Amino acid sequence: MHVAYFGPGSGKIWMDNVRCRGLESSIFKCPKAAMGSHNCKHNEDVGVICSGIRLVGGSRCSGRLEVPHGNTWHTVCDAVFDQQDAEVVCRELDCGAPVQVLGAAAFYKGDTQMWTQEIQCRGNEYQFAFCPVSPSHSNCSHNYNTRVVCAESLRLAGGGSSCAGRVEVLHDGQWGTVADLGWDLDEAAVVCRELGCGEAVAAPKRAHFGQGKGLVWIINVMCTGEESALKDCGSHNWGKHTANHADDAGVICSGVRLVGGSRCSGRLEVLHANTRLSVCSAAFDQQDAEVVCRELDCGAPVQVLGAAAFGKGDIQMWTQEIQCRGDESYISVCPTSSLKHNCTHKNAVGLSCSGKSIFQLNIKM
Repeated sequence: MHVAYFGPGSGKIWMDNVRCRGLESSIFKCPKAAMGSHNCKHNEDVGVICSGIRLVGGSRCSGRLEVPHGNTWHTVCDAVFDQQDAEVVCRELDCGAPVQVLGAAAFYKGDTQMWTQEIQCRGNEYQFAFCPVSPSHSNCSHNYNTRVVCAESLRLAGGGSSCAGRVEVLHDGQWGTVADLGWDLDEAAVVCRELGCGEAVAAPKRAHFGQGKGLVWIINVMCTGEESALKDCGSHNWGKHTANHADDAGVICSGVRLVGGSRCSGRLEVLHANTRLSVCSAAFDQQDAEVVCRELDCGAPVQVLGAAAFGKGDIQMWTQEIQCRGDESYISVCPTSSLKHNCTHKNAVGLSCSGKSIFQLNIKM
């Protein structure tokens, strides 16, 4: 924020022309003019508004609500939280409108302290910290954590999967696209991370997933690959350019991963409803393996192993049976049915792929 948003300060102006990348641990480590050297006045004092809340266990815009208090993160009880509170949470996180408010520890119970205050937002506050609070009369435990699901402000369209497609962003209440100038795997990695879709596999350009509609919101995105959200990356002014939809950028993320071995071998975990799940060996066959190895760009399957060959893991087991034909590009588009077997972590499936790619995406670069 600029032009003394919080009022002009007094005393010396210590810093000018600060050029942080966003990854520094302290503003003093950012490139800048010599301390005390400037050509400014206090009517140019800058300010910052930080998010004092976070959603944990889902994506950037969904998860178990935690708030800071006394330098410690606290979990919020669902008995003291309502739709107006959710409006403020989603607004502060720069997500869309609240879609769902749930309790019953939907995103796991967590191990932080429970907050002892009742939140009383009107719904129009800019930040959660501005909402009035009062002592809570509810006796809450971690079985009653608040879960908030906001409408995502980022999505992938046209790819047949929630983890592959044309990049679309929500800004000023309108969905638009991203131009592919400067678009590469660094930007794709940020998109995949924000959506909870695993690793970036490819960063297609030139409307590989078809041309979008509406405005082209962003051009020349400049991510380092470490940012938690696309909006945290540098870019030119939103919507103020002449790019067209023929240059819409796309992303292909891996909705699966292999854990405990190498990039192309390990215990299989799939992404479902923003949660990582282990797969039962009784519900997995060679055709499923073909799709997994293809999606990871790891060549052909060499071996499908059960008996937790790469460790048992400690995440939930998936309750679905995968029924791929073997020619799908992503496991997320394979049909599924209810699992008929009683599986435990001892039955987690492991997979070894050749590691030599036999699948080359037909992408115009």
